[in-house]
Amino acid sequence: MQITRLDLPRRSVGEGPVWDVAEQALYYIDILEKKVLRWHPESGAHREWVVPDMIGSMALREGGGAIVALVDGIHALDLDSGEVTPLALLEPANPAIQLADGKVDRKGRFIFGTSHRKAAEPAGGLFSLDHGKITQLDSGLTLGNGPCWSPDDKVLYHADSMAHVIYAYDYDLATGETSNRREFFNTSAYGPIPDGATVDTDGNLWTAICEGGVVLCLSPEGMVLREIEMPTKLPASCMFFGPDLDRLFVPSIDPTFLGREPGEGDGWNYVIDGLGVTGLREPRYHG
Repeated sequence: MQITRLDLPRRSVGEGPVWDVAEQALYYIDILEKKVLRWHPESGAHREWVVPDMIGSMALREGGGAIVALVDGIHALDLDSGEVTPLALLEPANPAIQLADGKVDRKGRFIFGTSHRKAAEPAGGLFSLDHGKITQLDSGLTLGNGPCWSPDDKVLYHADSMAHVIYAYDYDLATGETSNRREFFNTSAYGPIPDGATVDTDGNLWTAICEGGVVLCLSPEGMVLREIEMPTKLPASCMFFGPDLDRLFVPSIDPTFLGREPGEGDGWNYVIDGLGVTGLREPRYHG
């Protein structure tokens, strides 16, 4: 196994990586810099789009372009012109809530969490965007992160980072409904913030533990299979990428915005090679 710092710009809050198999390109975001970014590993090309507000996550669309989760709801991003237009807003509007991490399920729905902007209160929830309509799936969450699914689509994982817990839900792919929320893994022994996550073809969950400086691999039963120490204390997410989906991309956070002196490794993007596992293809939003 080898961890390498990638020759990509340093980020304030690097998050939300999405590997697109069709383009062989990796998209990711910078929350504070209000940017969507795309890196093409083969050519080295790197492009940025600026959005009008803080961004929690993004996904590509089947018909072209992307969707971005901004503070007030989901917006469409035209990747040619850079134009951003509202697609589906949270109703009623809540100035204390902003949209957070999200991913697309294998029926093309965009599943996303929210975060509480002003206090550590469980005022947020888990939501689904399906053909332009937002439906609430869960409530009582403070900071949603890392939605991802088991390979058979029967389990949805989603963390409340402030509770230090990754939850598992029974998931009905046909209807998009969730049920039976239970604690899958408590990250307190490894670090306080379970952040972005992904699942490999064996059904194991990989999660970045922000403030803990590790990436964990968890079995479907919630057992720690691997603990990988990172060159930064603030890894923020992870995503398998590459032609064989066997490389793990790990963005990180520069804590300067928190009034803290950054470590040498903070804010950079990393790749982990030689893990001996492969990831799952990320779908596009169907709307």
